Amino acid sequence: MSVSEFLQAVMAFPFMQNALLAGALASIACGITGTYVVVKRIAFIGGGISHAVLGGMGVAYYLGADPMSGALIAAVIAAVIIGLVRLRAQQHEDTLIGALWAVGMAVGIIFIAKTPGYSVDLTSFLFGNILMVTAQDLVLIGIMDLAILALVGLFYRPFLAVVFDEEYARLRGVPVEFMYLLLLCLISLTVVVLIQVVGLILVIALLTLPAAIAGQYTRRLGRMMLLASALGLVFTTVGLAVSFAPDLPTGATIVLLAGVTYIGSVAVRSLQHYVRYWQRLHARRNYPNGG
Repeated sequence: MSVSEFLQAVMAFPFMQNALLAGALASIACGITGTYVVVKRIAFIGGGISHAVLGGMGVAYYLGADPMSGALIAAVIAAVIIGLVRLRAQQHEDTLIGALWAVGMAVGIIFIAKTPGYSVDLTSFLFGNILMVTAQDLVLIGIMDLAILALVGLFYRPFLAVVFDEEYARLRGVPVEFMYLLLLCLISLTVVVLIQVVGLILVIALLTLPAAIAGQYTRRLGRMMLLASALGLVFTTVGLAVSFAPDLPTGATIVLLAGVTYIGSVAVRSLQHYVRYWQRLHARRNYPNGG
């Protein structure tokens, strides 16, 4: 499909317009929160939250409620539990995350399987379907984006202190435990947003890859967030365009683009590093006394 054909499809079909807008809104969330996840190096916690969410989705689906509301409740509960254990008993953190990961998935699968009537396709939860995003979903994603932006704007400096140096933050009087739990709640909100785009399985990739790429080119947190959000928008838009005509899984295509870009960026940065190293070495050999 050419670019013009893709643009024609976007203009003609409301579901394509919803998909593009969902990708844009998701990019804001993953760019902001993903930066904290990458800098703080808590991707594993994000993975635990994302997989625990299936339990809440399954229970909500079984009760006839909106699965996204169940996902939000489960994500926040998982975030608080993980955060409290990490703060109170760090030696059990990995075990708890693994347990929540497995139990959440198991509970979700059981409740979905036992739901009376038409059985939902599990792949729609596990791998997402951005083409099925509705106007109601967009409103929910937009509200969660606003909540993320408001919290980050309000607590930008405390988050900055907690992410880079918890001990220094404590010395400055920052309520570290509260801010850490609030940060995990931000991650849980972002996970629920990204589920709509790439599903449970691939959430952690879209949460971390744009921020990881951005972190290779800037060390300033604000710029990193902006660049990560822009990259997320590029990945979701291009992934949607590439996957539409051949009917490829859109979420997987988006993550594949992000992964290939990350690997390519690492390779380019490594090559630049080695080129500079050999240039300095060559300069020392030619000018051993400093010129």
